[in-house]
Amino acid sequence: MSEDKAIWPPVEPIAAGLKGRCPRCGEGKLFSSFLTVGKQCGVCRLDYSFADAGDGPAVFVILIIGFVVVGLALWMEVSLAPPLWLHLLLWIPLTLILSLGSLRLIKGVLITLQYSNKAAEGRLDKDQ
Repeated sequence: MSEDKAIWPPVEPIAAGLKGRCPRCGEGKLFSSFLTVGKQCGVCRLDYSFADAGDGPAVFVILIIGFVVVGLALWMEVSLAPPLWLHLLLWIPLTLILSLGSLRLIKGVLITLQYSNKAAEGRLDKDQ
């Protein structure tokens, strides 16, 4: 990946991930559908087979959105004491919207950070 710097200028991984852009050129699409990573970049032809975010994005979304929604629901219950139907009406749609919106963003950032840091599976060196 060191040869990439001669052809492609460095790309800010967090900005490229939030925009859903290629981690090498910053221009091509990273996703082919809402959460499916494409096969390759349409601009620089980078193969996206290295991209494996695993369960990382889901864990971050659960922790961050869960903290926000539960905190807001607790604050609302303590200060206003609304009926249960109002809690359901507010927090279920908010949880769905925030979760789906942030899942793609976090997945894109984790994949671009994986590329820029050259992260890969651990392998045993059998040559020694």
